[in-house]
Amino acid sequence: MNSRQIRQSFILLLTAVIWGVAFVAQSVGMDYVGPFTFICVRSLIGGLVLLPCITLLDRLNGRQDGTASAGGRRSKEGNNGVDGKSMGDSRVMQKKADAKRLLLGGICCGLALCTASCFQQFGILYTSVGKAGFLTAFYIIIVPILGLFFGKKCGPFVWIGVVLALAGLYFLCMTESLRLGTGDILVFICACLFSIHILVIDYFTQYVDGVKMSCIQFFVCGAVSGIAMLIFERPELTQLLAAWKPVLYAGVLSSGAGYTLQIVGQKDMNPTVASLILSLESVVSVLAGMLFLNQHLTSRELFGCALMFAAIILAQLPQKKKTIGRTQNT
Repeated sequence: MNSRQIRQSFILLLTAVIWGVAFVAQSVGMDYVGPFTFICVRSLIGGLVLLPCITLLDRLNGRQDGTASAGGRRSKEGNNGVDGKSMGDSRVMQKKADAKRLLLGGICCGLALCTASCFQQFGILYTSVGKAGFLTAFYIIIVPILGLFFGKKCGPFVWIGVVLALAGLYFLCMTESLRLGTGDILVFICACLFSIHILVIDYFTQYVDGVKMSCIQFFVCGAVSGIAMLIFERPELTQLLAAWKPVLYAGVLSSGAGYTLQIVGQKDMNPTVASLILSLESVVSVLAGMLFLNQHLTSRELFGCALMFAAIILAQLPQKKKTIGRTQNT
């Protein structure tokens, strides 16, 4: 492993830590504001944080592309006359098509993100942050299974991971009365919805800029949750000011900085290695819950966490046949 890969690994580890601690911020934020209010504000902040990142990335890409090639194209178009005009019209049409696809992708991702975030936020009201972290990470197992419906086959490690994950869920969530808790059910539904969100991202990022689409999705998520906030909740400025620490953490670090760090960290990295590092988010959520909220898991629940973590690792191990990789966005 060279120095660049080591640096990228540290960036991804930092991302996992940020996302893991974000479960604490989400839990603490519920002491001051409602779930819809929290999601709305953090999403809007996340979108605003990405705006300067997009400007900076555009400038860097512009410098990398250089102006010589652009000048060369202009001179060729001028020499060709009508051909140059046709090429210009074609580029304009292509830009419009790309803009429409970017907007569509942002809207679809934003709706999926909003729905998943709502179930997660309500679920955290009724379960510990550690359990929420591991249950949310279950989407790593669900994604390749859903991929079967799109003709993408799963390898044997994934199926072994599914069995381990189901066993882990039993020990982590089931009580002696063989009942799932309300919060566990909500967060599990959240994991299923995040799986759909990942598949949507997987489709659109083939055609559009990932950071720009993420920025749009945050604003869409903020707008939709804002409508729900006005209907079901009565947010007050004093409540938001009291919750400024967890809201800013979730908005600036988890949403804005976390996504950007993931993009930077995954560049030129083996996707399997990146996925394994990012999956440490679930472990960090347990440690953060113990450290900041004094939430301790029982030995039974810890055993369930261990089984689920083993399942997450198995699902990401390289296999002979091509499977769906992990694409994170919290």
